[in-house]
Amino acid sequence: MYKQGKYPIVSKKTLAKGIFDIEIYCPHIAKAAKAGQFAQVQAEGFFLRRPISICDINKDKGTIRLVFEVRGHGTDKISEINKGDLVDIIAPLGNGFKVLEKGKKAVCIGGGIGTPPMVGIAKEYGENATVISGFRNAAAVILQEDFKAMGCDVKLCTDDGSAGRKGFVTDALLDVLKSEKPDIVYACGPMIMLKNITKICEENGIYCQVSLEQRMACGVGACLVCVCRTVKDGQEFNSHVCKDGPVFDSEEVVFDE
Repeated sequence: MYKQGKYPIVSKKTLAKGIFDIEIYCPHIAKAAKAGQFAQVQAEGFFLRRPISICDINKDKGTIRLVFEVRGHGTDKISEINKGDLVDIIAPLGNGFKVLEKGKKAVCIGGGIGTPPMVGIAKEYGENATVISGFRNAAAVILQEDFKAMGCDVKLCTDDGSAGRKGFVTDALLDVLKSEKPDIVYACGPMIMLKNITKICEENGIYCQVSLEQRMACGVGACLVCVCRTVKDGQEFNSHVCKDGPVFDSEEVVFDE
């Protein structure tokens, strides 16, 4: 069950231009939160909250991390909060990732600002996780040291080759599959990226979960802003990303042609 309240910021960092990392002390939320869920964050002066993925959870410290990119006036306002300030959030919301039993191997794939949700799920697997991250260029790269600290096998891609390998995350995934077949693939990023990853996983018989990035309003399924098309048992449904997702089994998502 989600909680709503005002909680203190215990740390704030700038990870890249326009990308911020805040840690919030909220023990009740941290206790209930799972990797893949999100928070609805109040931006002072704005009616609608902004959805931000939960990057990481520290149940012992009672904190959650939110990593977000400034994409408009609302997130710009949120970026002005500092250590010691109170932030009004509703969390944890949505359905998180399914975690397989110990010993299973996972590939976690993040594209751009879809990378933060991979931190929490990669931590569940540690050395048994391969993390593939894709960014426009070296200046946009974030969170690589976090993955390395967990013992993950880290593979970095950039569009222009200014950091890591030049190319797409799908290229790196295909390379991984040449040597080893993981038990599960997790992915978050642009829809075209998720569509291509889903196709690769289907062709190789690999279970895959995707986290959808959608515009949201209420965050609890009461409105129709974040509707997406899904298929179950051969029937097509309109699902709410905020309530039914943001994590879906990839085979359930109808990707637009």
